Amino acid sequence: MNKAPSIRFNGFTADWEQFKFSEITFPAGEKNKDNLPYESYSITNEDGFIPQDEKFGNCGIMWDADKRMYYIVSPQSFAYNPARINVGSIGYQNLDKTVIVSSLYEVFKTTEDVDDRFLWHWFKSNDFQKLIFQFQEGGVRLYFYYDKLCRGSIALPRVEEQKRIGAYLDQLDHLITLHQRKYEQMSSVLFSMRDKLFAKPNVPVPENRFAGSAGEWEIRRLGDIISPYSDPVPTPHNGYERLGIRSHGKGTFCSYVDAGAELETAQMHRVAANKMIVNITFAWEHAVAVTDKNDAGKLVSHRFPQFSLSEELHPRFLHYLILDERFRHHLFLASPGGAGRNRVLKIDEMLEYQVRVPKYEEQEKIANFLDSLEELTRLYTMRVEKLKNIKAACLEGMFV
Repeated sequence: MNKAPSIRFNGFTADWEQFKFSEITFPAGEKNKDNLPYESYSITNEDGFIPQDEKFGNCGIMWDADKRMYYIVSPQSFAYNPARINVGSIGYQNLDKTVIVSSLYEVFKTTEDVDDRFLWHWFKSNDFQKLIFQFQEGGVRLYFYYDKLCRGSIALPRVEEQKRIGAYLDQLDHLITLHQRKYEQMSSVLFSMRDKLFAKPNVPVPENRFAGSAGEWEIRRLGDIISPYSDPVPTPHNGYERLGIRSHGKGTFCSYVDAGAELETAQMHRVAANKMIVNITFAWEHAVAVTDKNDAGKLVSHRFPQFSLSEELHPRFLHYLILDERFRHHLFLASPGGAGRNRVLKIDEMLEYQVRVPKYEEQEKIANFLDSLEELTRLYTMRVEKLKNIKAACLEGMFV
């Protein structure tokens, strides 16, 4: 067994030692036998300890209920649900007050040999998942009680090194949270600006406009500004990418498809840039997109109707126009049938959708502005993913 991790801070050279959890932890859950009015908490996979009223609302908690069977949890305690620990339902009580949790939870503390932040991050590693898998018990529902945890072991360095590792991983978590919040804020701004920059069907101009924009927006039928498109020219399959459409307004995506029996029988043709493509089976989920220059020359299934855009319509303006929830609602109403995949869009009804459209110059300003916001949103998403990958590598390489 390795006696040191592959990723290590400078200045630490001592071997790591194996400890049983029974040696470094002890039970810390005491029954609330006097029915003291501590606040009730639950534990979630994402946020750890949270007040029960946040998780369940006011209907999910009874303030005057008898809570003598609840466990008292003081600060610097760990607690977890033995039936949900395999999905990360564990929390660390770092509040400045004592709380209570359901008697279903396991509650424990650590000895002076362990830095709690180090152990917290270890609980998020694959090593802990392996330990759970090894000792969990049960039938349909599996459980991992505290006595099973005590049978497991963990490799620990000296406390000083544990603190360095725990602090570093805490810093990564902080950066992930910071960029995640920025992403959420930018997404909110993008959604808000989309709403403010587009005129409503009953309003002649939008709430916000760019300098120099003038004139009322013209009400147009969707079928008057896009027209059916087809390319009957046979297209070779080898070496082409196949174009698909994500639902929920995510736009187009491409995946490479090798030549084979599937493509030999598929009816596909090339797609030019600046085409509106509709997946009639999932259109009501917003599986509608406008292609761009990066999509030109790729293949699209014959089952996806295509439409050419009028020259008076900016393609990126249409991109944002069809992301509007009013359009999604119209697609839903135009897709009769059963639940889920049984719904099929009626193209003729989709084309009856009424929109307000400004002059091309204003469309372009709106599209460019929203593109810049969308790019910032994408950058924050990439940063979050990059930081998560860094943390995953650290969890893999900083523990024995």
